[in-house]
Amino acid sequence: MRILITGGTGLIGRHLCKALLGKGHQLTVLSRRPDSVAVNCGATVQALVSLDEWRPDRSFDAVINLAGEPIVDAWWSAKRKQVLRDSRIALTEKLVQCIAAAQQKPAVLLSGSAVGYYGNRGDTGVGEWAGAGNDFAADLCRDWEGSALVVEDYGVRVCLLRTGLVLSASGGLLGRMLLPFKSGLGTRLGNGKQWMSWVHIDDYVAMLLRLLEDEQMRGPFNMTAPNPVTNAEFTRTLAQALHRPALLVAPGAVLKLAMGERAALLLEGQRVLPGKLTAASYQFKFPDLAKALNDILSR
Repeated sequence: MRILITGGTGLIGRHLCKALLGKGHQLTVLSRRPDSVAVNCGATVQALVSLDEWRPDRSFDAVINLAGEPIVDAWWSAKRKQVLRDSRIALTEKLVQCIAAAQQKPAVLLSGSAVGYYGNRGDTGVGEWAGAGNDFAADLCRDWEGSALVVEDYGVRVCLLRTGLVLSASGGLLGRMLLPFKSGLGTRLGNGKQWMSWVHIDDYVAMLLRLLEDEQMRGPFNMTAPNPVTNAEFTRTLAQALHRPALLVAPGAVLKLAMGERAALLLEGQRVLPGKLTAASYQFKFPDLAKALNDILSR
């Protein structure tokens, strides 16, 4: 297949490109830094600097939309919130315009979202049937998904990727946690009771491939492992995998003072369950956190 990927140079995109190239697909990656595409994604991957380069006579069989500025990296000022929305919603709306204008439509759009869609759910298990929350992150995800669903009007199959914490040693939250945890400075966040819905990078990529190839799959999918854990359990399990103590606690009040509204991403959570993929008989390689972490850390 000829596949267009946005966000292809990011953590998920790099792993996905490798898997897709291994299957013989032809890839084009949208990037403002075209020189980075060959380095991060593969020498044969074409770079697209702007969606304005996607002319109506150019065809893709599938589009995978993973782009989006990091949500936790900077203070949520009004300006930053608009940047977060533009990098997700405005870009997706532009993709929709390109698909609408294309003489040959792609068969499928896999479009990013996050488990933050559900808002803070406490201990309740959350499947794809659950509605959106009412905080900024939930609103962001709901509007992001809504912008992608428009292409269904053009006969394009849409899968929405409600992504959890993707575990990899080469980036993401786990990549940032490894140095302090290896130094014995592992830290529980707040009371540690908030749920963390995680997934091994290999399972995430395998689920993406399933959604790409299976024409029966459509709508929202929880892209998480079947066994979410609390922050306290995640902290303990990572420390054990590294054979280090993790005795520190970051009080919730301190995190709220330091991070403002963003602290909710760390102090609140969702116990998300991959109901639709499980029902479709997807077999997780790494269903349990300890096994996932041991595999990642052994590489």
